[in-house]
Amino acid sequence: MSTMISSEEIRRRFLEFFRKREHTIIPSASLVPENDPSVLFNTAGMQPLVPYLLGEVHPGGARLVDSQKCVRTVDIDEIGDNTHATFFEMLGNWSLGDYFKKEAITWSFEFLTSTDEGLGLDPSRLYVSVFGGNTDAPKDEESYAIWKKLFEDAGVTGERIYFMTADAKGKEPNWWSAGDNGPCGPDSEMFYDITGTLTSGMTKEEYMSADDCQDVVEIWNDVFMEYLKKDGKVVAKLAKRNVDTGSGLERVTMVVQGKKNIFETDLLEPLVNLATTLTVDKRKQRIIADHMRTAIFLIADGVRPSNTDQGYVLRRLLRRAIIATEVNEITPDMVESIVRIVGKLYGTHYTNIVTEKNNIINVINSEATKFGHTLSQGLKEFEKHSHASISGKVAFDLFQTFGFPYEVTAEIAKERGISIDEKEYKTELIKHQDLSRQGSEQKFKGGLADTSEMSVKYHTATHLLHEALRQVLGEHVLQKGSNITPERLRFDFSHGEKMSDEQKTKVEKIINDIITEGLPVIREEVSYDEARARGAIGVFDAKYGDIVSIYTVGQSGKRGEAKLFSLEFCGGPHVKNTNELGKFKIAKEEACSAGVRRIKATLS
Repeated sequence: MSTMISSEEIRRRFLEFFRKREHTIIPSASLVPENDPSVLFNTAGMQPLVPYLLGEVHPGGARLVDSQKCVRTVDIDEIGDNTHATFFEMLGNWSLGDYFKKEAITWSFEFLTSTDEGLGLDPSRLYVSVFGGNTDAPKDEESYAIWKKLFEDAGVTGERIYFMTADAKGKEPNWWSAGDNGPCGPDSEMFYDITGTLTSGMTKEEYMSADDCQDVVEIWNDVFMEYLKKDGKVVAKLAKRNVDTGSGLERVTMVVQGKKNIFETDLLEPLVNLATTLTVDKRKQRIIADHMRTAIFLIADGVRPSNTDQGYVLRRLLRRAIIATEVNEITPDMVESIVRIVGKLYGTHYTNIVTEKNNIINVINSEATKFGHTLSQGLKEFEKHSHASISGKVAFDLFQTFGFPYEVTAEIAKERGISIDEKEYKTELIKHQDLSRQGSEQKFKGGLADTSEMSVKYHTATHLLHEALRQVLGEHVLQKGSNITPERLRFDFSHGEKMSDEQKTKVEKIINDIITEGLPVIREEVSYDEARARGAIGVFDAKYGDIVSIYTVGQSGKRGEAKLFSLEFCGGPHVKNTNELGKFKIAKEEACSAGVRRIKATLS
């Protein structure tokens, strides 16, 4: 691969291309969304930027560019094909009320095809889809015209731009929306011919067939957010139009390096090669490579194996990888080799892969050891009951006693043509535990492990810490995540430098002064617009609706008023007065990821 453009170079070129076009390079957010209980992981590049797409001013300005880490498991059954992965990077450039269609489309084309600054891809192998129109918005003739001229100027002939409309189920292939409420708009998707034979153009029917069989692969999407949706209906145009683009690094690397699948790129091939020592099955080699890479990134971002939420996904990925091996184990030496390879591939850009190396190895080895003790027994138990079907009770016992996630049992059964009584399994699960504990509706936005007295105190302390950091370090500081237990708080925040001892002492003094002063902690329900007008900070998302919950420390009022210390969007719970907290002490301050620091603190 020495003669090819590396994935690292592709990422660097992308960021530099847009930096030269006045975009601020921003770091990737954590895989775990900050204070958002509705989703387990960031699944798209736009997710961490929703507050700014909704109107909040970004400290980096109106033009941004990044490479965002993402985890998506909805297509986990597809892992092993040519293009799907549970972890991926989304390259994105963003316009927040600045440029629009002409610049976004032109720059997309230039980066993909330019040999000077871009990737030098053959423009005659590019195909494009645009919005075909519906009752909400007209056909996107403007994007079509821009693309038509770009292809003509490049000397590319043949039909290759297609208006796409809703399918039989009403799904719009070229329309993006954040949900039933919020910004939305048409998009333009770019596909690349990976066969090298489809250069003269295709009819729309031929293009759709090529897409279905992955002869052409989507490598970029430009979203033009110019409409406002309310209660599922488009009701108006936005006052400010935004551009949200996404280009999957794995897929772009695949086409740049001339590969037919992402597992032959330099991002995954070294891991696949290592997996060949564990199994001869090519699909299982890819599953091991994919799942172990994802697990490493999740652990580096603070996720730990458990039976709920993010931890359950991590556990499922690790156990699925272990079961995929011929020898049914991943040894400590193998784990160290895998972590070392991922560190070499990503450590320069995502430094926590390197700084958390020992923790990553320990977590994987611990989980592998736990599972290894019961794996052979669990498989024997499976064999006992796997004549033609497996009852839900047996499936639940495999989970409860032997640690087989239901999905893993289902996958093994599917491979052997055995059915499972999923309804009975769910009944057994409900009987065993209170499912409401696992539901995101019970999650508080402060990352609480529970609602014990100490956890609630630590939750309130994170609000004081957030405000104190902004006072000492500057208003660029924003919360990037938190995790609270009865023993301590962990708080991640945006800041590019290590804090000095003097700065940490100042933060501690501010917080302890507020605790001593005994300020009231007040919860209010106000309109979203009022909360924003008063200066509330936090994570904004359309899902909160018109009425939101805010907490003030000091008094009710606007940010900056006397006796008002902090004002944040939050779902609680909190203490009634800061004098309930005790003494605040920073135990550790360290790097979390690029541009993000982490504080661990205690109350006594």
